[in-house]
Amino acid sequence: MSNSTLVFVPCFSGAPWEVEQLTALADQPRRTMRLPESLDDIEAYADALSSEVADLGDYVLVGDSFGANIALALGARQPEGLSGLVLSGGFAANPITSPAWKAAMRLMGRLRGPAYRQMVLRAHAHRLASPHDTEGQVPWSESQSRQLFLDHTPATSFGARVTAVLNADYTDELDRIQVPTLILTPSHDTLIGDDAARVLRDGIPHARERVLERTGHMFRFTHPETYGRAVAEFLADESL
Repeated sequence: MSNSTLVFVPCFSGAPWEVEQLTALADQPRRTMRLPESLDDIEAYADALSSEVADLGDYVLVGDSFGANIALALGARQPEGLSGLVLSGGFAANPITSPAWKAAMRLMGRLRGPAYRQMVLRAHAHRLASPHDTEGQVPWSESQSRQLFLDHTPATSFGARVTAVLNADYTDELDRIQVPTLILTPSHDTLIGDDAARVLRDGIPHARERVLERTGHMFRFTHPETYGRAVAEFLADESL
């Protein structure tokens, strides 16, 4: 077993990871966190993550989706102790390029109360979904995605994170990542799209990409065993 601690950085919901589902990583030192509420800037989230790992001398950041962008932001600072990155379903810059979708996101980020719970979260859950969500080790549905946000994500935090996503752009910082990096990509992801992984792969000097077939954006929820094995193999290959 490696001495590197795996630090799991939450997705847009802000909820800590359920790390016990990643059975292939059961013997690895692990920790997770809850994202701070209402921050609207990725650098502020990276500051919070930096505080979480301040006591660690050797760690690997495992960031999922929004969490991958946060991990990337901290990685670009070249912090002491960082020995690897795993970025799943992630992006260097806001992957939504359509002006109409950007406007829709801004509107969604401003809605509160029933409009947030009934309209925004249903629409967001639909965009997270893939045809493969029922095929994994943990069958998943749009209603489960919506419940994840109902349980963990206040409307103010959802809106603040929308602002953070819209303004994030680390494309020019990718060459500052000087640690081995695994880009985990689901085979079906309409939320992030195909180009985001290519940008990461081409821009990070020591990056490799692995596509997990018949998975969607929620693949760490739906396919935790497959996901965990992919991370474990990367750690073994890189002696992390």
